[in-house]
Formats: sequence, structure tokens, C-alpha cells
Amino acid sequence: MATTTPVHPVDEVPPVRQLAAFGLQHVLAMYAGAVAVPLIVGGAMKLSPADLAYLITADLLVCGIATLIQCVGFWRFGVRLPIMQGCTFAAVSPMVLIGTTGGGLPAIYGSVIVAGLAIVLLAPVFGRLLRFFPPLVTGTVILIIGVSLLPVAGNWAAGGAGAADFGEPKNLALAGFVLAVVLGVQRFAPAFLSRIAVLIGIAVGLAVAVPFGFTDFGGVGDSDWVGISTPFHFGAPTFHASAIISMLVVALVTMTETTGDLIAVGEMTDRKIERKSLADGLRADGLSTVLGGVFNTFPYTAYAQNVGLVGMTRVRSRWVVAAAGGMLVLLGLLPKLGAVVAAIPAPVLGGAGLVMFGTVAASGLRTLAQVDFKDNHNLTVVAVSVAIGVLPVGVPTVYEKFPDWFQTVMNSGISAGCLTAIVLNLLFNHLPSKAGSPAPATEPEAASAGA
Repeated sequence: MATTTPVHPVDEVPPVRQLAAFGLQHVLAMYAGAVAVPLIVGGAMKLSPADLAYLITADLLVCGIATLIQCVGFWRFGVRLPIMQGCTFAAVSPMVLIGTTGGGLPAIYGSVIVAGLAIVLLAPVFGRLLRFFPPLVTGTVILIIGVSLLPVAGNWAAGGAGAADFGEPKNLALAGFVLAVVLGVQRFAPAFLSRIAVLIGIAVGLAVAVPFGFTDFGGVGDSDWVGISTPFHFGAPTFHASAIISMLVVALVTMTETTGDLIAVGEMTDRKIERKSLADGLRADGLSTVLGGVFNTFPYTAYAQNVGLVGMTRVRSRWVVAAAGGMLVLLGLLPKLGAVVAAIPAPVLGGAGLVMFGTVAASGLRTLAQVDFKDNHNLTVVAVSVAIGVLPVGVPTVYEKFPDWFQTVMNSGISAGCLTAIVLNLLFNHLPSKAGSPAPATEPEAASAGA
């Protein structure tokens, strides 16, 4: 039935052809990151190839379900924005420690379930903190997200971290070729094609990679056609205090990161995040994390890779990302399909990643353009926050002598930079200033911060 009420771009449902193309583009953008967490954790625990494959398919299945919860939503779960969900890297080190010394996979899953329940309960509290995220803070956090992701794209472009041919000119040449294709499609192709520039770049890159021996499809033939993840496949969860405490620290870090990602997508889609929607998005994170513990996988968070894709393509429909979630569910149920996607060489993803992650950083600069930097300390807030956020990215071992809980918080450049930006904004723009010092904040920023 026709309606005169205009539909917000976030709620528009594109034609099926576009849904499929845009959705596949999102899947390819996040796939490598999604499967990396189970590969790292399972590899550290020396799991068998069969168990590793099971972890990956379980992860893809829950990634898809988590994405659907976040995009489509039900009751008070889901932000209803184009947000892809995936396993958080913030949990990797604690999970490896728990898995190898503190009780194995059952102990990991017990702590993950508790952390997920804690996120659900704490979501309204984080919702009330939204007033501490004015454009000064959100722009800085979005900028840090983009800069923090660029080394990931760099590693992909060079062949993938740990690859025997890492840094070979042929890898960088393939990544550069994919980047050139993406830029060329964006600049010269018709509007629809320009919106799937990343997908076209990856497809063309794969077509070039095959004859030059970059790809290995051997894993496709070895994979099963159908695989079903059953609850508690590795045994009933166990609950250890030390494991739970470390995972609760991870939960606070992922909530901070998700808050930054949700605000970034809200800015890009012209649907500003409010207290209620932020709480709903964080609740979805918590529910997905609980499902992760039940279905043999790990904590979930919004994926910043796909934030960059939303900004680059300007496709704002949440149903596009919901379609991507459906594809992930299929990949989780059909391991052979997942093996095909996994065969895409890292340099191809690296070429596309450079422009996507750079787009996130550029979006942060666009938000900061709204901020007044004249006769105040706002430049100092941005400078120090970016420095603290980029420090663990440029020097990964900088905090290795510190306690585990400190490393969990500060080794994530996103959470470290976000906390620094919030504290410095309060210090310079909300505390009473001394006589003769610059004004604390402009009126719009003070209002936005809830001063």
C-alpha cells in the first residue's frame, strides 16, 4: 500500500540484485578478520584441523545471526543500522591465556557467557554516557579507528602476517592493482557499479591472482558440504573467577569500541545515535556474545572494517548488511562455500582494505571539521588522544611489561584513544578554568557534551 511518509535511507530495501551485490561486498570486507580470531585461538591451543574447521564454521554462523540481530533488531535488542558483527580481537590474548593455562575451551566459553550477560546489563549505563561523546570526541575516535585498521590492510597487501612471501613485490603489485581498480570504478563507472567498487576490485583481483598462482583452492575439496554447530560441542562451560574477570575487562573494551563504531555509522547515515539506540546496540552485542559462548565461538562486536565500507559506498540501507548476515549464516552452514571465500588471497583484500580503512579515518576528519579549534584546547585533546591511540599500533610491544588487564585495555588503540579523548575533553572543556585561560568549550560542544 502506497504511503506518503518518506523512508529514511537506512530503512530502504534495495532491489534483490543490489542487495546481493552490496551484501557480498560486506562479507568479503570482513571475512578475513572474522575467521582470524578462531584461527589464532585454536592454533595457540593446538587444536586438530577438524576442530579448527568447526570453530570457523561456528564463528561464521554466529557472525551472521549477530549481524541480523543488530541490523533487523527485536524489542530492545539491535541498533537497526548497517552494522556488521564479528569476533573482537580484544579478546584474543585473554582467551589464549585461558585456553592454554586456565581450563581450555570450556573455561573460555564460561567466561564469554558471563561477559555477554554483563554487557546486556551494563548497556543502559553506557547509553547514559552518550553525552560524553561530542563531535570533538567522536571525530577523534573515528579517526583513531581508521588509523588503527590501516596496518591490517598493510599486512594483507604484503601477503598476510606470517606468510613465507611476506613483502614480496608481486604481493604489493597485486594489492596496488586492486586499489587502482577500486578507484577507477569509483571514478568512471555508473553510479550502481561505483557503489560496488570494492566487490569489483576483489573479483578482478581474484581473476588476475588465479593464473599467477596466488590462490590455493585445495581446501575447497576437503571441506564438507553441510556443517551444523551444536551447543556446547566442546563440553559444558566451566566458570573460573580469573577467566571471568579478564573477560569482563574485555567486555568493557568492546563496549567502548562498539560505541565508537555505532556513533560513526550514525554520522555516516544521518541517523544520529541516541541514548536508547546506543543501549539497544550494546544489548545486541551482549546477546550475540552469550550465543557465542553457547555455540562454541567468541565475543562479538561491531566491525570497523564495514564502517569504512558504508562511508565509501554511501549505501546506507541496514537491509544490505542484513543480507550480508544471511550470507554468513549460509557460509556457517555450508563449509565448502566458506572455503571458497577463504581462498581469496590476502593482497587482494589488502588493496581494497587500504581505501576502506582510509575512508574511516577521513570520516573522523570530517566530523572534526565541525569542531571549533580557535582560542581553546581542543587541538590538544585531539593531538594527545590520537597519539595514545596510535601508540600500540605503531609499537605493539609497548605495554608488554604491564599487567594483563592493563594490556587488554591499552593494547586496543581504539579503547585507549577513546578513554583519553573522554578524559581530556572533561579536563579541558568541563572543569572550571583558571583566570586568563582559553574558554572551556563553545556552546554547541558544551550542549552536545551535556555540560
